[in-house]
Amino acid sequence: MSFVIDGLQYSNWSESIFRQIRAGGLDAVHVTLTYHETFRETVARLEQWNRWFERFPELIFQGFTAADLAHARATGRTAIFFGAQNPSCIEDDIGLVEVLHRLGLRFLQLSYNNQSLLATGCYETEDSGLTRMGREVVAEMNRVGMVVDMSHSAERSTLAAVDQSTRPIAITHANPAVWHPARRNKSDTVIGALAETGGMLGFSLYPHHLQGGSTCTREAFCTMIARTAERFGTHFLGIGSDLCQDQPDSVVEWMRTGRWSKTVDYGEGSKEAPGFPPMPGWFRDTRDFRGLGEGLRAVGFAPDEIAALLGGNWARFFASSFGPALAAGKMEGRAAE
Repeated sequence: MSFVIDGLQYSNWSESIFRQIRAGGLDAVHVTLTYHETFRETVARLEQWNRWFERFPELIFQGFTAADLAHARATGRTAIFFGAQNPSCIEDDIGLVEVLHRLGLRFLQLSYNNQSLLATGCYETEDSGLTRMGREVVAEMNRVGMVVDMSHSAERSTLAAVDQSTRPIAITHANPAVWHPARRNKSDTVIGALAETGGMLGFSLYPHHLQGGSTCTREAFCTMIARTAERFGTHFLGIGSDLCQDQPDSVVEWMRTGRWSKTVDYGEGSKEAPGFPPMPGWFRDTRDFRGLGEGLRAVGFAPDEIAALLGGNWARFFASSFGPALAAGKMEGRAAE
């Protein structure tokens, strides 16, 4: 069975968006639950999602295990898997990793753009790698079945996470820096480490991560995926659109600044008040997700490769990542193909 999965979204959720997700044929979406929220604020976000699950049970439900992908397909719904883009939700308490996992959190970024208690973000001048707490939290995440996500982390910290983790890690939403040198995009060294250890890279459609920004063409985006696959293989690649649909521009200030500064962090390449750039015209929302398959076919991918890129690889990763650790030791990426 071939699943369709988006590895990251942070939209302003509504019935309209849920219906668009269904129209796009998505079996699962990894949803950002929090950025700078505390544990109690994260629980409040879960309460809001519980209301959405209650109001729209014919469209969405909360996902906990990879088995929920087949349930989503069988019932014509979309499984929602939760993640956090910053470790603020665990505060300074490692015990909250297990608590949040039991509540459904399946991804946790060790840092957003700044230094955290766990690792260094990509906007910092100095990258000290994983902290003492970071190493302990990675071990706890490995134990309970929570994915280590390094999408916003700096390079040394990311490579340290790959080395420290006994389970493959993910970069849920970023692109190769060789294609577009945004601070958030990843070096060939990092991408190669993911490929070798069974990790996952979700290609991002957020304009700041794209060559040409909002004017990036579907052909250029799909060619970038093809070049990456030619060098490293297709076995660890997927889509993490980073779609922030219908969000007001004011949300960007919270994403980038939170409570850590009295001034606004303008973000990647921006000298004006932060806001969401327009999405490329060929990817306005999840209804355009299927068009990615056409674009991948046009640049030479075979049907089985397209199925893997649009969700098959994520499905395999979910299956090996969301449960408790049964044995120590890394999976070898190519052995898992």
